[in-house]
Amino acid sequence: MTFKSSENNGVLVLKIEGNLIGEEVGSGLLDAANDAINDGTVLCAIDIEKVKYINSSGIGVLITLLTKFRNQEGEVVIVNPSEHVKKLLIITKLTAIFKMADSVEQAIQELKS
Repeated sequence: MTFKSSENNGVLVLKIEGNLIGEEVGSGLLDAANDAINDGTVLCAIDIEKVKYINSSGIGVLITLLTKFRNQEGEVVIVNPSEHVKKLLIITKLTAIFKMADSVEQAIQELKS
């Protein structure tokens, strides 16, 4: 798994590629989130369009990110999950707690409204 973090209009954008599996993959994402929160950014768009597979550890990382931002009165939006990942989010009922968007631009719009 690789990821890139950037800031767009006051929103942390995390673009993840590859497989989101194993606890070790989450540490870099959590560090990026902590840095953003420390800089005052409390809105996050997680672009998982290129994530092919996610397991329970990967889901745990997403939930941890959501918790970190919501504890700071912020929010997280999941962007463009693949069909496989979307089915997993539906089965685990995570679509009830995560907001979803079809593009990073749509996520930023939703987060800023």
